[in-house]
Amino acid sequence: MITLSPIGTVQNIRKAVEDDNWGRIVSVVELEASFREEALFQIEEFSHAEIIYYFHLVEAGKIETGARHPRNNMDWPRVGIFAQRGKNRPNRLGATIVKIIKREGNQLFVQGLDAIDGTPVLDIKPVMREFLPREEVRQPEWATELMKSYW
Repeated sequence: MITLSPIGTVQNIRKAVEDDNWGRIVSVVELEASFREEALFQIEEFSHAEIIYYFHLVEAGKIETGARHPRNNMDWPRVGIFAQRGKNRPNRLGATIVKIIKREGNQLFVQGLDAIDGTPVLDIKPVMREFLPREEVRQPEWATELMKSYW
């Protein structure tokens, strides 16, 4: 058994789940009161951070453990849940690399976080070049098509 507790919460203008147009969304990740602001000291020295969060609105009955068509689009191939980034995942975890705008106290202001208002945040990690792929990234054409309006 693994037990996780949120370290913060997302605050932004997105109140409902939407698939696209996340690029200009500015979010505030506010740390829980149990974390002092020093937990974020110097994060603004990095240009980007990875935010790991919990898809808290996904109902247990909607969890996918096999394969499906991404966004239920029959024009795209049926692929395994671990071969796509949909929210209906077994552990309901999301991870996004965001642009850091600024830090104020126990709040981190970021751009491009694809999580709705009230989403529990499980971790924040600075993005370091050395953790990014060292070789060319490839992906199938359906993934490129799916992402064309995402940001």
